[in-house]
Amino acid sequence: MKHHSGSIEVICGSMFCGKTEELIRRLRRAEIARQKVQVFKPAIDQRYDAVQVTSHAGMNFGADSIEGSADILQRLKPDATVVGIDEAQFFDEGIIGIIQQLVGKNIRVIVAGLDLNFRGEPFGSMPVLMALAERVDKLHAICMVCGESASRTQRLLNGKPAHYHDPIVVVGAAEMYEARCRRHHEVPCD
Repeated sequence: MKHHSGSIEVICGSMFCGKTEELIRRLRRAEIARQKVQVFKPAIDQRYDAVQVTSHAGMNFGADSIEGSADILQRLKPDATVVGIDEAQFFDEGIIGIIQQLVGKNIRVIVAGLDLNFRGEPFGSMPVLMALAERVDKLHAICMVCGESASRTQRLLNGKPAHYHDPIVVVGAAEMYEARCRRHHEVPCD
């Protein structure tokens, strides 16, 4: 089933808020509707599986692991009507134009990614994708300090908050990151 028009849906939030789980849920529903689904993930993300997007809770969905955004167009199957992209914040800025091209081909594009980096600043191309999207869902986790709603990702090094000038991209999971509310998110500058 081909869509009458393309669209962009963005699922964003902090780590551990269920972004990939929601992406997988939408992709499975598309398959039930007999739509042709293709999924892409950045090769840098090898946390759980090289050929699947996998949630922290263990849900998974087959995916093409790619080095850069240009690989999407090279590997896109001609009958794809729904394209899922996980961890979109890790892709180069070319992802924006490529997603626009997919939408121009009447493809529904569902993007999941961190909207903020560990510093609490907009991450990669996510702010632009959120602005271009027809639908944006910002999910929240639970703050590991107080139990309130968490919208930030806290990077930890030896149990202490990472410094502002530490590298932006460090792939990891619960061993390095926690969900935090604004009040308990810490980024020392010194």
